[in-house]
Amino acid sequence: MLKETILKKLQDKFPDADFKVNEHMGELSLTFSRKLIVDVCSLLKNDADLRFNLCEDITAVDWGKSKNRFTVVYHIFSMMNGFRLALRTDLEEPDYIAESVSAVWKTANWHEREVYDMFGIVFNNHPDLRRMYMPEEFEYHPLRKDFPLMGIPGSLPLPEKK
Repeated sequence: MLKETILKKLQDKFPDADFKVNEHMGELSLTFSRKLIVDVCSLLKNDADLRFNLCEDITAVDWGKSKNRFTVVYHIFSMMNGFRLALRTDLEEPDYIAESVSAVWKTANWHEREVYDMFGIVFNNHPDLRRMYMPEEFEYHPLRKDFPLMGIPGSLPLPEKK
């Protein structure tokens, strides 16, 4: 019932958009163009029937290929409806850029910073896009497929052994 409501509202608001729907183990996910991410998120949060008022997590998947190398995944939750939804958008080379949804959900601020730090995905219009775990001058992104499993010797100063 809520699934149909979500899809109808999105199709009414974005008639030209191509929403790919996937349902697995009772969880719904929607894949669509990165150009729509802020508008879709705003609709899902502000619609009186939906109220996806919590952005639980934002992460990314590195597929290790050049076309659609990264998928950014937004996990959102409607407390009113007790319904979880995953939003997915693909990013292509050479620019791994998505629009920030931190204006929609304040919690997205930290999630986007983590994705930036670990994957190197830039979020346009983010209020404070900087690294969280790695030093600012660190030029690599540890969760990318091309980052060596054992790290890069000498790339980070390690504490002295006692």
